[in-house]
Amino acid sequence: MRRFAILLLAVLLTGCASTIDLQAHRGGRGLMPENTLVAFDNAIHFGVTTLELDTAITKDGVVVIAHDPELNPDIVRGPDGKWLEKKGPAINSLTFAELSRYDIGRLKIGTNYAKRYLEQRQVDGLRYPKLADLFAMVKTLKNDKVRFNIETKISPFERDITPAPEAFVDALLKVIDEYGMQSRVTLQSFDWRTLKIAQQKAPRIPTVYLSAQQKFLDNINAGSREGSAWTAGLNAQDFAGSVARMVKAAGGTIWSPYFGDIDQAKVKDARALGLKVVVWTVNELQDIEQMLDWKVDGIITDYPDRARTIMDRRNLLPR
Repeated sequence: MRRFAILLLAVLLTGCASTIDLQAHRGGRGLMPENTLVAFDNAIHFGVTTLELDTAITKDGVVVIAHDPELNPDIVRGPDGKWLEKKGPAINSLTFAELSRYDIGRLKIGTNYAKRYLEQRQVDGLRYPKLADLFAMVKTLKNDKVRFNIETKISPFERDITPAPEAFVDALLKVIDEYGMQSRVTLQSFDWRTLKIAQQKAPRIPTVYLSAQQKFLDNINAGSREGSAWTAGLNAQDFAGSVARMVKAAGGTIWSPYFGDIDQAKVKDARALGLKVVVWTVNELQDIEQMLDWKVDGIITDYPDRARTIMDRRNLLPR
């Protein structure tokens, strides 16, 4: 009887736990080269629920997985095997064939980027993948559960190096439709113009409103009467500075703030508005623990192994 009681208690505790969306940021760049198929494959085997990734569009209209609209010299080597000396060229100025000549499998030694990710495995010979390549890989793995959180890397201030918002969204939706992934994707962006367009063209796909109010990026500009060029006409001052209320007014279903911008009260307020809260990018153990204590709905991290260990202990991942 005592053994039965212990088992029953375990079942009850399991039923009480809420699951958390564990997202591998750029495929888990703390472990593998960012936004590459080997990174996404590694993250899947770690048991993440969602692959977080960034997209760009080549000159010939191919949707590729890439964080930087221009080639990043910290991670890119040219066809001659040498590191790029400076940023560029822009991905939208290259055909996919031209882009495929660049190697993105290694961090440049001595850069601040390399110093931040000492655990990242280096894999020479990696190329920028197509979004279609990732969808095809997941189908080959017969994985029908993992989801995709796809970011449009676009800025209202860099219009010459990315497609226009509508063209960007159209290109994404075409690939998503081709592979039948409508029910497994979310679309996210700091540039809320693309989210507004996505809601009109594909209302069944959830939109994720990214926000940051930091020196390194502030797409809310809450202190300005003019508002922000990032937020599709919404002004934080009209919402008493509440980003969650802005997201709700924009028609979003998920708010994805930088984890350093929030507190428990903001999480509760967002949940009261019917929003899910998915925080980025949470890497340190104590920060992961705190976000879980605040009952966020999801965590985006460069280290899915660290988050997985904590979530397993708390029984917060789907079985």
